[in-house]
Parts: sequence; structure tokens; C-alpha cells
Amino acid sequence: MEAVAAAASAAAAAARDLAAAAAKDAAAAAATAKEKKAAAKEAAAAASTAELNAEQAAARASALALDAKEAAAVAAAATAAAAAQASRKRKFHLVDDQAPSDGDFIGRLPDHLLDTILLRIPAKERVRTQAISRRWRPLWRSTPLDLVADYDLKSKGRKTVDLIHKIISQHPGPARRFSFCLSITDCYHELVGWIGSRALDNLQELELDYTHTHSSNDRKKMYMWQLPSAMFRFAPTLRVAKFYNCIFPDFIVQLALKFPRLKQLTLDTVTMSEDTLQSLLSGCTLLESLELRDNLGIGRLCISSQTLKSLGFSAGSRNKGVLLQELVVEDAPSLERLLPLDPKYGPATIRIISAPKLKILGILSEDISELQFGNTVFQKMIVVGLATKMHTVRVLALGSAGPNQDTVANFLKCFPNLERLYVIFQPSMDKDDVLKYDPIECLELHLKVVVLKNYNSITGSSISFAKFFILNAKVLKEMKISLVYHRQQNWFANQRRLLQIENRASQDARIELTCGRGSRDNFTHNRHTHDLSMADPFDIPSGECYGCMELIRKESLLR
Repeated sequence: MEAVAAAASAAAAAARDLAAAAAKDAAAAAATAKEKKAAAKEAAAAASTAELNAEQAAARASALALDAKEAAAVAAAATAAAAAQASRKRKFHLVDDQAPSDGDFIGRLPDHLLDTILLRIPAKERVRTQAISRRWRPLWRSTPLDLVADYDLKSKGRKTVDLIHKIISQHPGPARRFSFCLSITDCYHELVGWIGSRALDNLQELELDYTHTHSSNDRKKMYMWQLPSAMFRFAPTLRVAKFYNCIFPDFIVQLALKFPRLKQLTLDTVTMSEDTLQSLLSGCTLLESLELRDNLGIGRLCISSQTLKSLGFSAGSRNKGVLLQELVVEDAPSLERLLPLDPKYGPATIRIISAPKLKILGILSEDISELQFGNTVFQKMIVVGLATKMHTVRVLALGSAGPNQDTVANFLKCFPNLERLYVIFQPSMDKDDVLKYDPIECLELHLKVVVLKNYNSITGSSISFAKFFILNAKVLKEMKISLVYHRQQNWFANQRRLLQIENRASQDARIELTCGRGSRDNFTHNRHTHDLSMADPFDIPSGECYGCMELIRKESLLR
């Protein structure tokens, strides 16, 4: 390696010498051309004053001009040679340890542009830029720390801990992001030290996942760790916070922490008391999105926030501990999305008292024992009293057994301005009659898109359910039907024939049928609570059907 380095250094020196010599020759040639031009002028003047033969003077001037052109050509060739040497140097990545090399055009950029480049690469890659040249060595320390220790580093073992320690100990701060998603067992004390280090001052994004599993008789056990108190020093600067598999201490209530900049909060498989959560939320004066999933210790949650726009929640499926049983949206003037992420696991009761801007709602299903919108109450999706209508809701996702036309039709009466409807079918042997109803406002005026998931072609109820919207949705533009399993092309042709109804309510409606991948799609893995840029968080492309992909592959081979 030393020999290679020496050879590279010698080649770099030679390239520099050649480039310098070529530049010197080019300058000399240019000077010669200038002198010959001057001589040509003097000759012309002399010819005039001495009354020389005009033709002889012109011939001499022409010859001198030709010499000047030749000199200019020599200069151009020398410049090209210098450029070629520089190109070879770039090709072999020759680096001057003292300063940016002639070929290191990135290294010549101003510091603020280099800082921008460094901000776009992972922290461990920033540290490696020290090897480029001395110019690069201090730069990674001048950019805000963005440190992600995730499962990509899991196989490194103790080396990962040492690397994290090295980065944090050498960086002076401030920090933009710190994400720790590794086994906590072997480095809990190191983590406590890292959180208190100067490098993480003014932290903006924090993600802590305390997950740890180990195999014992092929069984996995999970350990819960309490958050270190030093973590709460980030409260004034945090904008994004995500916590997984940890315990929140009760003393948070006494601290009355304030999170004046926090906009996104995720609590997943976290253990904490109701008082602790309410105290935490009361300190988040700018919170825009909140996701609660599979947490323990919280039986009832009351939301009162002036800034919250998106709320995703699920009680979880654990057998021991207090799970979320009741959610009350008491006062949420900015709330636009209410997303029960997995209604099968609760909460059993959802009450929406005041959410005047609610646009997106779902998934709702029979698994929710009681659902209340103002003075309108549903019990297991059956309307008890329809006194309040949700005029603001535009997107709705429902889980329906069968599906049950009567239940869904009555449910739609509560949403007169609905534009997009998603229905996730659940297995059931329901009757296959196409029922008739009194006019429903959203079907008459607004419903444009209907998406039917987990379509079951065996029972007549699925076909009848699709026909219900084809016959009644007067402004329908598109109906998307996705199956669970792969079907052949003749099946699709038959289904299209069954759904081609002459007296359809909207003649322009387009019907699209697609195969599934062999598993049911129920939106329980929806992770778009925090992505407020998505106009419709349920509008997610389905995966490619393996059967269809195989047919396409075989057809391409036959060609």
C-alpha cells in the first residue's frame, strides 16, 4: 500500500510538473506571437516611410501573420496538454494531502456548499470524508450531527457502540437528529452518557427504540427500559419525537415539561399512566400529529388541542395491563384526520364531541362497540339516533362483514359530502339482494371514488354490494375492486359482464379489477399519520400480483 501511495504521489508530482511546463510553453508561445505581430506592424510602417514596394511589404506582413497563427496554435496545443494531464490526475484520484488537488473540484467549493453536501449523507459517511484531504477533516464537525444507529448496524455488535461513541465524543454539536434503534441491553449506560453529551445539544429529532429480544427455547421475551431523565433536556428544541418499547417515569407530571416546538409525537408499545400522557400532551403547544399504538397504562384519553391535525391510534392486543378503552375528542378545532389504525383491538368507544374540520375518518367497523358523532350514536355500526351529520368528512374507510349493504347505506347518511369511500370486506355469508333505499345525499351529489378491498367473488353479496353503488352513485367516476387471490383473465371478463348494468347511475364510471397477493389488505399497517402532505392516506397502490407477474414473465419468454 505504501508503494502504491508513493507511486501515486510521484505521478501527481509529475503531472503537476508537466502541467506547469505546458503552461510555461504556452505563455512563451503567446509572447512570441505578440512580438511577431508588433514586428509586422513595424515592417508595415517602415515600408510606408521608406516607400518600399507595396507588394513586398504585404508579403512580409502576411508571412509574419502566418507565424503568429502558428504560435497561437502551439499555445493552444500546450493548453490542451495541460488539460489532459489534469484529466489523468482526476482519473486516478490523486489527492494532495495539503490542499484540494487540481482535480478535486468539489474540494474547491466554499465551506457552506460543502456543509450542504455533508448534510445529505449519513453521519458515518461524513466521518469518512476526513480521509479525502486536510481541507475536509474539520468540515463534518461543523455540520449539525445527524446520527442514525438502526438495524443496518445491528450485525456490527460492539463495534457499533464504539463507532457511536467516537462520533459523539468528537462532534462539538449542535445535533439535528439522533435515532437509536438497537439492542439496549449491552449499552444502556453508554446511551445515558450519549444523551447527556454536548454533541446532542439543541436536538431537533429523537427516536428511541428499546426493543431487545433474545432466543430461549425458541421463545422471544421483551424487556422494557425506563427513559433516562437526561432525555427530557431536549424538550425545548425537539420537533419530532418517537418512542418505542420503553417506560415513561411518573415524575414527568411534577416536571410539567414544555415542548414548545414539538410537531410530531409517536408512542408505540410504551408504558405510562394517564396522568403522565395528559401532562405530556398539555406541554405540546404546537403538536400537529400524534400516533398512539399498543400502549399500556392508558385506559381513557381525552384530546383537547388547538393545533392537532392528525390522530392515529390503536389499543393493542396484549393480554396484561390497562389498554385504551375510550377515546374522547373533546375540543380539536384543527383536527383533519382521525385514524383508528386497527379497530379490532380497540378502543371500544370513540366519541367525537367537537372536530369541525374533520375530513378523513377510518377505519371504522363493528369492532367499535360505540361510536358517537355529536348527538349521533352508532352501536357496532348500527345507527341508534341520527341527529348530527358530519358535513366536513370527505374520505371514509369502513370495515364491513359480508359486506352488509344495509349497514353501510345507513352509515353513509351521516356523511352527506363524502367523496371517497373505502370498504374492506370481512368474510361472511351474507344475502345477495340489491336493496333499495331512499336517496342518500352523498350518493346523489358527491361520491366520486369507491374502493372495494378483499373482494370475494364466490358469494353473491360482493357482486350485489358493487352493484349498489353502480346503480345509486350518480357522480361516480371510478370503482376499484381488488381481490385477495389471483384470477385468470376469463374470470375478469365474466365479472365485468356481471357489473355492466345498462341503467347505471353514472355512465362515465370506470370499473377496475385487480388481483391480490394472497393476503388480506386491511390498512392496519397504515403509517401515514404524520404525512400531512397526503390528501388521502388510504390511497396506497396495491402490490403486484405474483400470479400475474408470472404470466407476464412466461409470455415474454415465449416472444
